[in-house]
Amino acid sequence: MKFGKYGVFAFTDALDQKGLSELCKRSEEMGYSTLWYPEAFNYETFAVGGYLLSQSDNLIVASGIANIYARDPAASVMGCNSLNALYDGRFVLGLGVSHAPLVSDVRGHEYAKPVATMRKYLEGMDAAWEAFGGAPQEKQLVLAALGPNMSKLSAEKTLGTFPYNITPDQVKLSRDAMGSQGLIFCEQKVCVTDDPQKAREVARAALSPYMPLPNYYKNWFRLGFDESDLEDGGSDRLMDAMVLWGDAGTVKAKLSQYLENGADQVVIQALRADGQPGPDYEALASLLD
Repeated sequence: MKFGKYGVFAFTDALDQKGLSELCKRSEEMGYSTLWYPEAFNYETFAVGGYLLSQSDNLIVASGIANIYARDPAASVMGCNSLNALYDGRFVLGLGVSHAPLVSDVRGHEYAKPVATMRKYLEGMDAAWEAFGGAPQEKQLVLAALGPNMSKLSAEKTLGTFPYNITPDQVKLSRDAMGSQGLIFCEQKVCVTDDPQKAREVARAALSPYMPLPNYYKNWFRLGFDESDLEDGGSDRLMDAMVLWGDAGTVKAKLSQYLENGADQVVIQALRADGQPGPDYEALASLLD
């Protein structure tokens, strides 16, 4: 599987059938190699993944990230096998442990220790693959990983890691934990505008769901931020790091820092400066080489 330097991330929950089709076609036409999408509150991972694959010819479609509490390991194996068999091996299953409120309050499961739970889940997938006739030569899996232990597990058991809400400094943290193995796919939000006030308004709206989640703010502390950056909706310093802004040239230069640091792919989440849902296609078009 050949991953290009740049991928697209989009919140598919905000898009209807027509919007999802447009997302695939425009991403592919612009030259992006990979489309990443979340599993949040609306579309189910494999159902929407199949539709996205059906609306593209060569685009790699990757879940970023499917919640392991949503289905057992055998169901994930069957879903991954099905989409790759039906769509020329273009599907990557990104897996994550999600967050305690979404797991306990929304799904009614006990939120267990993240790394141990993920390791057991991956072992369950291995057992299911063997029961169903054998694992593929290359398991097209990645893990949502921020801390060192989950990052190390991603290198041991999958293609690599998909860290989210990060800075270019994450690449070194991930690589130190992973060693020489595994790919690093780095998500980065951008807002192509020269207006700092507007950019920060967009950033605070986009980051507000993540601010109280320990998985994220503990990693921000590893990246050099502190408790003061969490106050009053988030400091300008944190907002400017989580959502890169400026003209296309400025944003592109900042994105290149990931590649210079050794990232295998930069996954661009282009937020609209007007605050409306859906990706900023003009921005996406302006950021490719």
